[in-house]
Amino acid sequence: MVTVLLVVLGIALAQWQTRRGDQKQAIESRLLRREADATVRLGAALQVQDVDQLEFRRMALRGEFIAGWPVYLDNRPLNGVAGFYVLMPFKLAASDTGVANYILVARGWLPRDPADRSKLPSYPTPAGTVEIEGLVRRDFGHVLQLGDAAPLRPQAIVQNLAVSEFATASKFKLQPFVIEQTSNTEDHLLRDWPRPSLGIEKHRGYAFQWYALAAMALIFFVVTGFRRGPENTDKPAQSG
Repeated sequence: MVTVLLVVLGIALAQWQTRRGDQKQAIESRLLRREADATVRLGAALQVQDVDQLEFRRMALRGEFIAGWPVYLDNRPLNGVAGFYVLMPFKLAASDTGVANYILVARGWLPRDPADRSKLPSYPTPAGTVEIEGLVRRDFGHVLQLGDAAPLRPQAIVQNLAVSEFATASKFKLQPFVIEQTSNTEDHLLRDWPRPSLGIEKHRGYAFQWYALAAMALIFFVVTGFRRGPENTDKPAQSG
């Protein structure tokens, strides 16, 4: 019975890892296709209905950062160093107040103070109208939530954040996607964003390991079964 459970569990986990690898491979294929596309220039009146058509495209924006509403995403390490993503709303220049005229931008990465998690390094924010470029993403990804989420307000440190949550708290009319900034704005923030497709080979490797475990359990069951067979036949019959 234990052998059957090991075989079933191994195959199930191997298939799950295979699917995860296939999903990452599909993302990588989309990234490669859209890296070759022309940069999207977001007009003031553009209302995005289908994020799938824009995700992973390069986008250019003109407007200004709202420096009074920064939020920090925690548990975002870079090269083994604990840190935050700096998120800030960006108001499109000459935008119509009747449309979603703000975009939530991940400006870059800051290291965390090892002695005081709540202490953030200072960094400059460009004043006035600027032009930036970045990669369109559906969201900022999700990490394991440790404890209760902090109230969403300016300067909040949170572990996960949805565009809809930020829009509700800030009252800004946000486009239904986010931007990972790639252009330099002389703010000392690091922009070494993890590739969304990262980990394809890892999932393939895990799948192989789980399949191997299932195969070993099955082989063990078959071999021990053959050994028990001759042992049982060699035993003298019990007299009544």
